Amino acid sequence: MTAKQDAPRLSDLMPWSVAPLRLGRSWVRAPDPATLRARWTALVEAGDPAARERLFRPSRARTLHSAVGQLPGQATPTGRLHRASGPCPEPVRILHGPFDQQWLLPDHRLIDGARPELWRVADERQLFVVEWGQVPQLAGPPVVCSTLLPDGRAPAGRPGRIRPFYRRPGGREPNLAPGLLTLLGRRLDRPVRPTDLLAWLAASARHSPEGCAVPLTADPEIWERGVALGGRLLWLWTRGAHVDGTPGGHGGERPRMPGGRRPYVRSALPARGLPPSLGYDPEEEALLLGDGRISPVPAGAWDFHAGGVRVLEAWFAARTGTSADEPEPGSLAALRPAHWLQEWTSELLELLTVLALLSELRPQCTELQQATDDGPQLAAYELRAAGILPAPVFAHRPASVLDHHEEGPEGQFALL
Repeated sequence: MTAKQDAPRLSDLMPWSVAPLRLGRSWVRAPDPATLRARWTALVEAGDPAARERLFRPSRARTLHSAVGQLPGQATPTGRLHRASGPCPEPVRILHGPFDQQWLLPDHRLIDGARPELWRVADERQLFVVEWGQVPQLAGPPVVCSTLLPDGRAPAGRPGRIRPFYRRPGGREPNLAPGLLTLLGRRLDRPVRPTDLLAWLAASARHSPEGCAVPLTADPEIWERGVALGGRLLWLWTRGAHVDGTPGGHGGERPRMPGGRRPYVRSALPARGLPPSLGYDPEEEALLLGDGRISPVPAGAWDFHAGGVRVLEAWFAARTGTSADEPEPGSLAALRPAHWLQEWTSELLELLTVLALLSELRPQCTELQQATDDGPQLAAYELRAAGILPAPVFAHRPASVLDHHEEGPEGQFALL
């Protein structure tokens, strides 16, 4: 077996992974926080218990009488929902799918499978690596990294796996196979930081029948090129929030297209109502939102697919209700803006910028993969021979995090 055929899997290199969030009810997530507050108000102001239960949509995991503790790091009430009142839990920003930044009610009583182990390590230093399954006939990145907590839900195909890059808060204990950095550093004859490997992973990961593969070059020049390219990908994926200083990053600066190529609103989006459709004019490089018009928008941004769908179409459908999965009238999920929000325009312009810049990097990613395939590699069988793989059992499990108290059901302290 050649090194190319025996590239290690992402699951080998980053052993600890968590399943996607399982919300159980779609109304706890929305593209804007005001909608979530309106839904909460409608729930707690329901006139009778039956009406509240109908709005809540109970499941096997959650009912109005479920006794549930707080999510780590969230100061939400823990009393049972059948008697809940008062203000809405403060919505938090999350990553929905590969590129859609939305909002979530971080109340453990509302979510069937919130994955507390993710919330326990989520902080300003954390980076989440989300692995996406391959959708046949559609291109798309095999991984995306986020500083926001991701829900891991794929618009199409199978859900991804979420791999926190750090096993503990504060950027401590990288989620990497023990000994990997040392061995890789010896082969490359240079120190390898954890974030260097993350950047390499971002640039070189690829789909394979066995899951996401991450070929490891043993060529120092190819390694440096990949780390620089991956640093730029991380910067784009995190909208400038990744400030580790990896070559290719921009120190916290938000992505912007060069002057003359920045997308602008050329025809205003409707002040009343929602755009009825989304389209693209390739000759004018214009994104069409009903009568609204944004340009220039490169074809690469319009054609960008991830998670099995065109990113811009999925983003638009989530805000205009044009998807096939329409909420039931009278449900909390049906409570949503009747008009286009100004902040959505700003978010769309930033998303267009990110997708355009990512599409420009595709040729470099392809060249890097070819150079890696043609050069020397550190294969999985070498990692096994060195005792790096398989990673020890503890590396596949979350670390014990006892840095703070967590409130259990009905105000009791949780025993961790």
